[in-house]
Amino acid sequence: MSVSFSSTFRVAIVGGGPAGLMAAEVLASQGVAVDVYDAMASSGRKFLLAGKGGMNITHSEPYDAFVARYGARSGAVDAWLRGFTPQDVRDWIHGLGIDTFVGTSGRVFPLGMKAAPLLRAWLHRLREAGVRLHTRHRWQGWRDGQLVFATPDGETLVAADATILALGGASWARLGSDGAWVPLLAARGVEVAPLVPANCGFDTDWSAHFSEKHAGAPLITVAVEYENRTGERERRQGQFVVTASGIEGSLVYALSAPLRDQIAARGHTTIWLDLAPDHDHERVRAEVLRPRGARSMSSHLQSRLGIKGVKAGLLRECLDADGYNDPERLAGAIKALPLVLKRARPIDEAISSAGGVRFEAMDGNGMLKAAPGVFVAGEMVDWEAPTGGYLLTACFASGRAAGAGVLRWLSERSALR
Repeated sequence: MSVSFSSTFRVAIVGGGPAGLMAAEVLASQGVAVDVYDAMASSGRKFLLAGKGGMNITHSEPYDAFVARYGARSGAVDAWLRGFTPQDVRDWIHGLGIDTFVGTSGRVFPLGMKAAPLLRAWLHRLREAGVRLHTRHRWQGWRDGQLVFATPDGETLVAADATILALGGASWARLGSDGAWVPLLAARGVEVAPLVPANCGFDTDWSAHFSEKHAGAPLITVAVEYENRTGERERRQGQFVVTASGIEGSLVYALSAPLRDQIAARGHTTIWLDLAPDHDHERVRAEVLRPRGARSMSSHLQSRLGIKGVKAGLLRECLDADGYNDPERLAGAIKALPLVLKRARPIDEAISSAGGVRFEAMDGNGMLKAAPGVFVAGEMVDWEAPTGGYLLTACFASGRAAGAGVLRWLSERSALR
């Protein structure tokens, strides 16, 4: 976006994560003076930790399927993504001198699968463009129209022509995303949806025996049937892990949004585990009913269906003695074992959070209607997505959209001067 300013403008960006840094890049490219303030000792701390096990930057699936991953807010997020598509994300990374590749699942990774080289190259380019990075600056709100920051050297006031808030949600507070901004915006009359965990695990309240024996055990070949947002049953196959108090892992994270909302509405929800997804019900029934001689049922299930370890433990945990000893009920449970989920894990343990500044509180430029000159971007806005590159891509795209919105707003102000 090319803008001609009649005077120099200064923009303050609060939050040095993907959304804030991307907004800084857009603004600096048009000659705007940009200062980025971060509460942590360095920028991009959550970005770095998220990429520690392999930086999944975006996804290669068709665009319509990609946008649908954002659920109820897919229309609003689509407006961001059309300005910075998943392919644009890859091209941008290539422009930083880092190649990308598509994994077998369709996920896109930077070559080497590490976040640190990408972040180093990006921060270098931003500094070269004149962006000033200020660390250990924790935003405290406003005073007399100025931003207030707590720093190791005391309180600092900052005046800016426009502000972009890119403060993240409320997951991983130790990395700066603690949701402390919610009351500050609420005090300005900004409508904020409650922050809740997303891509999270759930508690089931296992028995002490089961928890002690199986906590940490993975379920590699398993399918889950669950109730979607329209009340219909859906099925997904994947992997997850038994924890000391419940379940977590990629398959659970993918279903966490409807499960979380059902628990909030009902106090609990139920999923159904298929412990033998490679066999249909008739095959399972036939194997359970097959004569087993002197063998125990547990030995029989291991021999005929490969059910052992944590899967065998789950049958014992979730079925009463009568059900376990009834071959018909046991066969049915192997294909659809009901598991009651009672609570989502705390938000600070979640990979991401949902809720935040409602889109209805923002104008078309991403500016807060209740706070002229203040724009918002990233995870602090009310949207959510599963893991797989969707979170990061939307944060990038929302930062670019906020930067472009500030440019339009400043251009209008410049024309009035």
